[in-house]
Parts: sequence; C-alpha cells; structure tokens
Amino acid sequence: MAGDAREALRWLTDCGVDETIDETPRNRFTAPTAPEQSETRSPESPPMPPDRRSDGGAANPVSLASTALLIAQAKACAGAASSVEELANAVASFEGCALRKTAKNTVFADGNPAADLMLVGEAPGAEEDRRGLPFVGAAGHLLDRMLAAIDRDRTSTYISNLLFWRPPGNRNPTLEEIALCRPFVERHIALVAPRVLVCVGGVSAKTLLDRSEGITRLRGRWYEVRPEGADRPITTTAIYHPAYLLRQPAQKRHAWHDLRAIRAKLEIS
Repeated sequence: MAGDAREALRWLTDCGVDETIDETPRNRFTAPTAPEQSETRSPESPPMPPDRRSDGGAANPVSLASTALLIAQAKACAGAASSVEELANAVASFEGCALRKTAKNTVFADGNPAADLMLVGEAPGAEEDRRGLPFVGAAGHLLDRMLAAIDRDRTSTYISNLLFWRPPGNRNPTLEEIALCRPFVERHIALVAPRVLVCVGGVSAKTLLDRSEGITRLRGRWYEVRPEGADRPITTTAIYHPAYLLRQPAQKRHAWHDLRAIRAKLEIS
C-alpha cells in the first residue's frame, strides 16, 4: 500500500502537481469563521514551518528565492550565447524549468533565422512536443496558410514560442514558467534582430509587450520593443493565435486585416 502511494505521488509530481487543493470550493475573499468554543481546550497547533505556504496563500520565501536564482541562471546562460545555434544549445541544456521533465522534446524554432519576419507564439502543443518543432499541428497548418496569404512561408519567416516545452495537458503556462523562459526568448529576438516581430496570441503579446490588456485590444496596433541585448528597438505587433481562429472563424477577417498590415510594414521598413 505504501509503495502504491509513493508511486502515485511520484506520478503526480512528474505531471507538474506542486500543491494540493481543498475538495470543496473556498471563498478566500471572505473572513475566516472563528471555530466554536468548547469546554475542552484542544492543544495548540504547532507553528507552521517558514518554508510552507499559509492557508491564505502567502508566497513561499524559499520558493521565491529558488525561482529568483533560476531566473538569474537563465539570464546568464542566455546572455552568454552569441549566436542562435549557441542559444539553442543553452536552452536544450537548461534544467531550471520543470516543464522539460514532462515534455518529450525541446521545441526551439523553425524557419529561417535570417528572415526579416519573426513570429513568437505561446507554447508547444502535443504535435509540436512530439516532433520538436513549433506550429506543426492543426494551428500550425492554419498559420502556414496565413503566411501564404502574404506571400510568406517558413523559408522567409522565423517561428518560435514563448515556452520551449509543452505544459502538461496544454494548460496555460504559469508566471514562473514564463519568467524562466523569457531571458532566452529575449536573447533569441535580439540575436535574430527581425525587422518586424509578431506576437502570436494573448500570452505572448502581454509578456513581450509588457501590457495587461487582452489580445483583442493589443492586436492591430504597432509597438516598439527592445529586448535586452538588442541593438535597436524592434517594430512589433500582435495577432490572434491560429488555435483561437480555429475556434472562432468569424475573427479571421480581423486576422486578414492584421496580415495585410504586416506585409505593408515589411514593404516599407
């Protein structure tokens, strides 16, 4: 029985589970109800160790310190790369992000690193994880058709993601996972130095633009982004993610408008 429990715990850990949640919903915005007093006083609860989270969800100082150290290591590894090839090797050997433990492959990039157009999506999906390439599933096929609509393909475009490993079950990436990958992403953009950078999807747009608005407000506008280590600001915009367009085909008209704007910007840049 104990062995089965250990195996179950190991399986949950490998899947990325890092905390337990109550069986019933709890409204943490309401004040806690004081327990009823009884004639028999129960022994006082022992003090909670400082490296555990409190019931109120306070941040774990040990975890925060560990994350800060890992982010510093990621920045050092990324900053030491002087070429895209060296950066790819640095990402492949970086063990600070737990996602690599559950992913089949590191998904770094596809296309032409010398292209003047660079696209940065959100995270690999199941097919991308299996093949080790970004945007090769159903959303990737739509992206290829979108590029073809402006006379582009993967020989004239460079494609990557905000995360290099697939989150289990295609869940949204956590802030910690994004923070750990961001130094590599920014170095990636700085090394490629495209004339136009396109954030594909809301997570990518909010992260690289340092904005809080959703993709509906961010798309269709132009920004100047200067990642750390870049020689100049990079003209940047945001578009809907192809996966979203597959679910909401009515939004394709907005995507077509954005694609035409990207083509026009490349022609005059």
